[in-house]
Amino acid sequence: MIIKGLNKLTLLDYPERVACTIFTGGCNFRCPFCHNASLAVRPNEVDTIPEEEIFDFLKKRHGILDGVCVTGGEPMLFSDLPDFLEKIKKLGYSIKLDTNGSFPEKLRDIISKGLVDKVAVDIKNSPDGYAKTVGIEGFDPSPIKATVELLKEDRVDYELRTTVVKELHSPTDFEEIGKWISGARAYFLQCFADSGDLIGEGLSAPTPAEMQQYLHIVKKYVTNSHIRGM
Repeated sequence: MIIKGLNKLTLLDYPERVACTIFTGGCNFRCPFCHNASLAVRPNEVDTIPEEEIFDFLKKRHGILDGVCVTGGEPMLFSDLPDFLEKIKKLGYSIKLDTNGSFPEKLRDIISKGLVDKVAVDIKNSPDGYAKTVGIEGFDPSPIKATVELLKEDRVDYELRTTVVKELHSPTDFEEIGKWISGARAYFLQCFADSGDLIGEGLSAPTPAEMQQYLHIVKKYVTNSHIRGM
């Protein structure tokens, strides 16, 4: 695993757990609103943390922390992710995996082996809006659709979430997203915030009224929908 960051304490990244967050480097998407651009597109410019250092930390924090969030970048890019998760599980931690959903078969394997306790998948946009939102011309969202169907089998706890950007999302998009993920366990709308380390430019946050409008739309399809971070 190429580990590029460690947040030693979080009450936000893994809800209902006192956790740490491990950041991997590199991503197969180029979302203009990505708030970790350095990790996604310039991972070689960020210092690598040896795995041994991560596991020494986890051993020392056992009993203080009870969860580990593995995020990125995109963790699913790494073939040794299952081995890494297994080592964390053996230390007694619950694991939440954040992913963009583009590797459904890898995710199925990880879930079937019991290596994660919760999965969070980013729903970038409606299917028709996916290419512009992930920054890849002609992107086919079929793998994301397969991941959503996998999670709706309820083999593991999960949530779906969308970072809402004024210039990239519209009411029509959320109508289509709602139809697509209808019946999902949980869905969160997260308001875009400029971290200062973005891939794109000229992006802004929707207004609170627009966020409420989008929430009203998706609640028709996913009752357990909420706004997070406002």
